[in-house]
Amino acid sequence: MTTILVTGGTGTLGRLVVERLRADGHEVRVLSRRNRPYAVDLRKGGAGLDAAVSGVDTVVHCATSPRGGDEDAARNLITAARKAGVGHLVYISIVGVDRVPFGYYRSKLAVERLIEDSGLGFTILRATQFHDLLAQLFGTLAKAPVLLLPAGVPDQPVEVAEVADRLAELALAAPAGRVDDMAGPEVRSMESLARSFLRVTGRRRPILNVPLAGKAYRAFREGGHLAPERAVGKGTFEEYLAVRNGR
Repeated sequence: MTTILVTGGTGTLGRLVVERLRADGHEVRVLSRRNRPYAVDLRKGGAGLDAAVSGVDTVVHCATSPRGGDEDAARNLITAARKAGVGHLVYISIVGVDRVPFGYYRSKLAVERLIEDSGLGFTILRATQFHDLLAQLFGTLAKAPVLLLPAGVPDQPVEVAEVADRLAELALAAPAGRVDDMAGPEVRSMESLARSFLRVTGRRRPILNVPLAGKAYRAFREGGHLAPERAVGKGTFEEYLAVRNGR
């Protein structure tokens, strides 16, 4: 039996990883800012983090925040993992972090580099956006009378449960470095995805595609965040919406 620590283990992805690993009979520790006994703010580190990684074979690092702090969190986690003699650090990143000059993506790429230079055995998996993220985005945008979308931006969402399955599989294997990206089954226009969301949730909103400026927007329009050659996901956005809305 392997002892595994999952950071961000109460989040959208992390909790599913925890469920799968425990179902396989492994001892799993859940680290989050408010989840005892391993309630730790990774950005601050400290004795609580050292205790969380003590005796751990593998760390699955799912904790992240678009509001910043990922690099500090990674440095603290790496330091603690080295001291504890952790043999394997698994990290979930995002497809396109090296192609899209978007602040959050740059931070994720910086964390990848920290892990690669850590001296620890590591595995890095990049995935496209989860269905959940798009649903949250459209739900927020649909609060306005007109649903505004960035013009010309495609997407390739993937089912989070499938990513959790893959992460659990990687956590139980030997360190593999950067593995093949994982993307959803379809490259779709943002408008088509938004229309599916409106239809399934029973909302009526006109959609307006708005051209934006900047290098990040251009990179998204060009598909820098996509991996059509790695369309290994099975679940579609419509299937996700059907389950989410009890249909």
